[in-house]
Amino acid sequence: MSAVPNVLLSGIVGSTAYGLAHAGSDVDRLGVFAVPTVELHGLRAPKESYVTTAPDRTLHEAAKWCRLALSGNPTAVELVWLPDELYEVRTPLGEELIALRGAFLSAKRVRDAHLGYAAQQFGRLSRQDDGPVSAGRRGRTGKHARHLKRLCAQGLELYTTGRLNLRVDDPREYHDFGDRVADDPSVALSLLRDYEAAFDAARSVLPEAPDEGPVEAWLHRVRAHFCPPAP
Repeated sequence: MSAVPNVLLSGIVGSTAYGLAHAGSDVDRLGVFAVPTVELHGLRAPKESYVTTAPDRTLHEAAKWCRLALSGNPTAVELVWLPDELYEVRTPLGEELIALRGAFLSAKRVRDAHLGYAAQQFGRLSRQDDGPVSAGRRGRTGKHARHLKRLCAQGLELYTTGRLNLRVDDPREYHDFGDRVADDPSVALSLLRDYEAAFDAARSVLPEAPDEGPVEAWLHRVRAHFCPPAP
């Protein structure tokens, strides 16, 4: 992973950013890189993502990250809403990307993506309920439950205010919720249904569609920056 060139923006995401990490938690990193522009014109498309474990790090090529963010993907979007101290690479083009973060947002995509990802977490914790009772199973169920609650709460905040605060206000509340769900998974379904109703009742400040023009212009600047001058 260290050999990936042209990293534009990278930081610590996941449980550390949410304030939900514990002593044994992994430290997750996410970033954006740019391939040399000439490689976009060859016979084969360049690799768009690099993923490693130990350390846990994901890097997406600039165009792929933009597509993910424009779709409302919560995992991608959080990169441009990190607290300053969690950024580890922050180039001028990365700064521009942070400044553009509002252009990626749209009401329907934010709602659908956050509730969709929360529903995935419910599916995962429900499958955990089929296994033998163990500390490991309870831990996995609690983790999925915490992320379900976080996705719902953060998604509704983004939907109604246009802003995303990644660090949760009360981590203990989320851990307690995970414990309750480990005892009774139906608690998670009830919360998911409550948030679906809250989204339906809320009025979004976000536009109907993202503003792709500034995003496209940023990508053009990235391509120009990494294009060698003509001989």
